[in-house]
Amino acid sequence: MRLSEAGELRLLRELERRGLVSGQDAEGALLDQQRVATLDLLAEGIHFRVDWTSFRDLGYKAAAVNLSDLAALGAEPEALLVGLGAPHDARLADVIYLYEGLNEPGVAILGGDTTRTSNWSISVTALGRSDRVPGRAGARPGDVLVVSGPLGASAAGRYALEQGLEGFEDLVEAHRRPPLRIDEGKALARLAQAMVDISDGIGSDAGRIAERSGCKIVLDVGAIPRAPRIEDVADLRFWAMGEDYELLAALAPEDVEASGFPVVGRVEEGSGVEPALPGWDSFALERSG
Repeated sequence: MRLSEAGELRLLRELERRGLVSGQDAEGALLDQQRVATLDLLAEGIHFRVDWTSFRDLGYKAAAVNLSDLAALGAEPEALLVGLGAPHDARLADVIYLYEGLNEPGVAILGGDTTRTSNWSISVTALGRSDRVPGRAGARPGDVLVVSGPLGASAAGRYALEQGLEGFEDLVEAHRRPPLRIDEGKALARLAQAMVDISDGIGSDAGRIAERSGCKIVLDVGAIPRAPRIEDVADLRFWAMGEDYELLAALAPEDVEASGFPVVGRVEEGSGVEPALPGWDSFALERSG
């Protein structure tokens, strides 16, 4: 079986079954009672194109996607480690712009590595501290799902770039520069039974909670907040496609009002996610919509 057939989640399940990886119950590694770490890799042609994105924006996004995982861990960021793969003929100025973007969120870069590669790639490890990590495994029937913000802007912005559509600069900007939800993550972590960031799509990421918690998640599709103007780009479910980097949390019903976030679903007995929604899989041959 090839990875394009297995998909990312099946790969991770198989590695875990064989005892080759662990720690799949959270968005990152819990190193001790408070210290946490995350890692994300961005590859040219898969996650970004340099003709679409400035190097400064690329650096910012590379930092932001890792800080989103820290947010889902309820963590305060402490440091970044950066691994950079760059073509041998890359301009020094472009690498500097990239590191300026990496520094924009205000989290210190304390080390890393560089190497020559055929195409650009950026691997960032983010370190932080969390007083309470909700993880993915704590959701229970009766819990309510909330989301930290509107979905779909990033996927719509990417589509506009792919199709050469003009007039959607706000959506393109959302694709290039994801939101930072550190404060929201720390606030939700005090209440949440389980929490993930929405990087692969609300259906796919809700599925991570359902699988690890041993429950069924029912999404109220009509209640999911959508970013403005995504319906003007195309008649596609951009709100389900991922790269939003908002937070999805399962809360006890009595905590929902205090959270202040919109309700988008509930947790029930059973398994899986209803309705089934498309999402992003790193090993799929093309992005689903």
